[in-house]
Amino acid sequence: MAELLQGMKRTHMCGQLRTEHIGQEVILMGWVQRKRNLGGLIFVDLRDREGIVQIVFDTEVSKEAFDKADSLRGEFVIAVKGEVRHREAVNENLPTGKIEVFANELKILSKAEVPPIHIRDDDDAGEKLRLKYRYLDLRKPKMQKNLILRNKITKTVRDFLDSNGFLDIETPVLTKPTPEGARDYLVPSRVNPGKFYALPQSPQIFKQLLMVSGFDKYYQIVKCFRDEDLRADRQPEFTQIDIEMSFVDEDDVIEINEKLIKTLFKKVLNVDVTIPFEKISYKEAMEKYGTDKPDLRFGYELKSLNEVVKNCGFGVFSNTVANGNDVKAININGGADKFSKKGIKNLEKFAKSHGAKGLAWMKVTDEGIESPIEKFLSKEDIKAILDEMEGKSGDLILFVADMPSVVNTTLGALRVEVAKKLGVIDESEYKIVWVTEFPLFEYDEEEKRYYAKHHPFTSPVDEDIELMDKDPSKVRAKAYDLVINGYEVGGGSIRIHNSDIQQKMFDVLGFTKEEANEKFGFLLEAFKYGTPPHGGIAYGLDRLAMIFIGTDNIRDVVAFPKTQNATCLMTEAPAVADIAQLEELHIKVDLD
Repeated sequence: MAELLQGMKRTHMCGQLRTEHIGQEVILMGWVQRKRNLGGLIFVDLRDREGIVQIVFDTEVSKEAFDKADSLRGEFVIAVKGEVRHREAVNENLPTGKIEVFANELKILSKAEVPPIHIRDDDDAGEKLRLKYRYLDLRKPKMQKNLILRNKITKTVRDFLDSNGFLDIETPVLTKPTPEGARDYLVPSRVNPGKFYALPQSPQIFKQLLMVSGFDKYYQIVKCFRDEDLRADRQPEFTQIDIEMSFVDEDDVIEINEKLIKTLFKKVLNVDVTIPFEKISYKEAMEKYGTDKPDLRFGYELKSLNEVVKNCGFGVFSNTVANGNDVKAININGGADKFSKKGIKNLEKFAKSHGAKGLAWMKVTDEGIESPIEKFLSKEDIKAILDEMEGKSGDLILFVADMPSVVNTTLGALRVEVAKKLGVIDESEYKIVWVTEFPLFEYDEEEKRYYAKHHPFTSPVDEDIELMDKDPSKVRAKAYDLVINGYEVGGGSIRIHNSDIQQKMFDVLGFTKEEANEKFGFLLEAFKYGTPPHGGIAYGLDRLAMIFIGTDNIRDVVAFPKTQNATCLMTEAPAVADIAQLEELHIKVDLD
C-alpha cells in the first residue's frame, strides 16, 4: 500500500544538490530512474524535473530503509531523507556527480507498472506511442527541458512588455465566425438554437477595439484555433503572442519588437543578436529566394535568366520566356562533384513534387560543361549563362522554366533541400530578417476576385492608395513578417483607421455596404467614434520555441499536441457526441 507523506517536507530538488550541501540532511522526492543492488548496498538514481541524484541505501545507515529499497522498481515515486556525502566514484556526466545521498528513511508514495515507453532521451518509441502515453513521454529530461524553456520565453515576453507599458488584457474565446481565411472551429449555441460561435483564429478585431478604447498598448499570450490541414510546424490549436499599439507607424512597431527579440535571445539562449535586423521587401525575397520566408544562412540565390535565354537554341527556355513566364537558376557552388546522375534525378523528383515539369542542370568543368541540354545551346548561349550565374569549374547550376509562381516555389524549396544535403547550414547561426511591403491583395483566378493578403484592415502604403482604384494588384501593404532561419515567427501590419480607405478596401474585395456591415458592423461602428492610428504584430509562440530549442517538430514544444489528423491519441479526441447532447443543441449528424 502506498505510504503518505505524514508531514515530510521536501527540502531540495534532486538536480540542485552540489558539494556545498555535503554534511546536510535533505529530503528529496521523485521518480526512480533505475536501481542497482550490489549486495550490502543499493544504488537508486532519483529523478525530478531538475535532474538526477544518486541515493545510497546502506544496511549500516538504515537496515529498514535498505530492506524497503529492495522492492523499488523503475518509475516508483518515493520520498527519501538522508545525508549528502562526497561521492567516491565521481560521475562527470552529471551536475550532481560529485555527491550522493545516504538514505536513513524511505517512503514509497506510489508504485508503478512497467511503462510502455522508456523514460530516457534515447528511447526509440514511435511518435504515436509517445503521444498515446504523453504523460510518460513528458517525464523525459529532454521534453521537460523543452517546456521549461518555453516557460522562460513566455516569462521573458511578459516581463519585457510589462516594463514597456503594455497591458495584458484577455479577449473572448467564443466569438463570431469569420468570413474569409482558414476554416473556423464552430461551437453551437444551446440557448440560441441554429446559431454558432467560432473559436478565434486571432484576437485581431478585439485588439483593434482595445485601441479604440484607449488602452494604447496591449498584449496577450492567447490560444487560437484554425481548422486546416496540419504540417510538422502547425497545430489546430496554437498559442500567439499578440501585441497592438496606438499612435505608431511601421518603424515604431518594428523598433520595439526588435528589442523584444534581442531580449529573448539574450535571456533565454544567452545569444547576442544585433539590431536593427535586416529588411528586404516581399518582391526582393521572392526574386532572390523564391519565398517570403527566406533562410539567409546560406547563398544559392535565384537569378533570372529571361534576358539571357530568350533567344537561345533550347526551346524549353526560349518558349517559356516568349509566353511571359520565367527561367531562373541557382548556382550550387562546388556542387558538381557532390551530385551523381542519380543524385540529380532525386533533385528532379523533388522539383516535380513542388509543381515543376522538370529540372535542367549544368555541371561546370575545366573543359567546359556537362549537361543534357548542352547540345541545344551555342557557345555564346553557354558563356552568357555562365557569366550571369557566375559559374566556375566545380559548380552545379539548376534551372527551372515555368510560371513565375512555380519557378519561385520550386527553386526556393530546392535551395534549402540542397543546402541540407550538403550540410552547409550552420545550425548555431541565427539569421533574422524583416520581410516588408507585401501585396495588399491576392487575386483568385477561379473566383475572379481579390482577397486580402493578410486581413481587410491592413493599411496600404501611402503612395499606393490611388492604385486601389486603378490596379489593386500593385498595391503594397504596410505589413511586415519577422523571419528567423526560414521560419516566419511573427507577422503584423499597420491597420486602416481612415473610413474612406476602409471603404476602398471593401470595394476592391467586392463587399457591399450591407455585407461589410453584416460581417464587421460592430468594428465599423466603433471606428465612427475616434480611432487612433494603430498597428501590431502576432508571434507564433510554438514556432518561436521550436527555433530556440532547435527542432523542426512542433510537437516537441507543446505539452499535449494533436497528430497530423488533428486527433489526440491520449484522450481520443475528437469523439462522438452523446445523442442527448446533440438533441439539446438541435444538431443532426449526416455523414452522407
